[in-house]
Amino acid sequence: MVNLIELQPDERPVAHVCVKDFDDRYVLMASDRGKIKKTPLSAYSHPRRDGIWAIRLDDEAELVGARLTDGASEVMLAKRSGLANRFSESEVRPQGRHTMGVAGIRTPDDDRVVSMVVLDESSTILTVSEGGYGKRTAIDEYRRTHRGGKGIINMRCTERTGPVIKVMAVRDTDDIILVSATGMVIRVPAAQMRVIGRSTQGVRLMNLPEGDCVVDAARIPEEEDGENGLDD
Repeated sequence: MVNLIELQPDERPVAHVCVKDFDDRYVLMASDRGKIKKTPLSAYSHPRRDGIWAIRLDDEAELVGARLTDGASEVMLAKRSGLANRFSESEVRPQGRHTMGVAGIRTPDDDRVVSMVVLDESSTILTVSEGGYGKRTAIDEYRRTHRGGKGIINMRCTERTGPVIKVMAVRDTDDIILVSATGMVIRVPAAQMRVIGRSTQGVRLMNLPEGDCVVDAARIPEEEDGENGLDD
């Protein structure tokens, strides 16, 4: 990444989107403090080596995700505590690049947003916790609400499961990579995870030694044109 953009010592890449043309789409972004913003893709058509503003963040806030959308998608914001809020992207008005966005989900000081998911009705929602637990849930289990709500139960977080670290949309044909803090990695077919309800703690996906925890998860989509690629 340092060959593409000049990063400051306290900066790190957290999201990327791939584009060929700066057409009539939008870039949707969310911060860990629950803010969400939508900006026309055309606003990013003249990048510079040292970067251009994409979003203005609150003090100590961090970006958690960026996705391309058509402007009328269904969106879900998920928190560490196990709550998630589903709402229509149409409730988020387009803004310029150097803006903070609007409230997507209420986030108290002791909680954080960990993932933003643009929903696809052909997928299920995979939730992974720090303790190595996970579950798949049908999208229909999440009722549509409005942006700015506190969210509904996405996962029953307990001392055993730990907090949620990642939420993503997956299909049966996908594989999932789980990574622990000590560098352990496993690959699990999504099809091996049965679809269960929202208000559950899930099943163990990764056995962890004492003191270790899951820190990230990524989706490996079904092979297309003979290649696999990681997707967050």
